[in-house]
Amino acid sequence: VAISKPLRYMTIMNWKVCAVLGVAMWTAGTVHSISFTSLTIKLPYCGPDEIDNFFCDVPQVIELACTDTRITEILVVSNSGMISMVCFVIIVVSYAVILVSLRQQISDGKRKALSTCAAHLTVVTLFLGHCIFIYSRPSISLPEDKIVSAFFTAVTPLL
Repeated sequence: VAISKPLRYMTIMNWKVCAVLGVAMWTAGTVHSISFTSLTIKLPYCGPDEIDNFFCDVPQVIELACTDTRITEILVVSNSGMISMVCFVIIVVSYAVILVSLRQQISDGKRKALSTCAAHLTVVTLFLGHCIFIYSRPSISLPEDKIVSAFFTAVTPLL
């Protein structure tokens, strides 16, 4: 909205719209987290209680279970895959709208908008890339997991 309709931004993005968007995101995040927590809390755990990673994530916790976790892994992959794909589609559509609207603006405005979009797209790609790498495969530890996790926890917030 800020790029496509900058003069109407304050009327379109009023406090009510911001509050609805905020509540929707908090609700979606809470439901997503509760679903993962309910999946992992029911599993029987035995043996080592150490995770070979920088932070505790669902696939690493599932790996600690001493039972067959294929169904849980499928649910985790499908849940995260669905959320990642919905986010990806929304972002691609919004960038398509932005690029179409930029064709009609002057060059200085285009440069500012494209630099903002490039930075945002870089961070979103890193975030969704991490999600796809971690959640789209069975719960096994790979040496690359630590590198991806460190990159995700340090570089993405920095950008």
